Amino acid sequence: MKVVHEVEKCIGCGTCAALCPALFEMEGAKAKLKGAAAEGSNMVLEKEFTAEEQECAKQAEGNCPVNCIHIKE
Repeated sequence: MKVVHEVEKCIGCGTCAALCPALFEMEGAKAKLKGAAAEGSNMVLEKEFTAEEQECAKQAEGNCPVNCIHIKE
């Protein structure tokens, strides 16, 4: 699974960090995808996720008000 975070679209609301602190944290005025690598203007984290990480990543994706988090299977 891969999580993609479009940082430029992020408005820093903190929903992802609140729902999924295992993968997201607030850094200044934007959310940060922990352990992610830059891929163009996006941050990408690709690894074997635990069931808990998968669930919270999906919650973060579904609740992001600007739709800047994407999960790729």
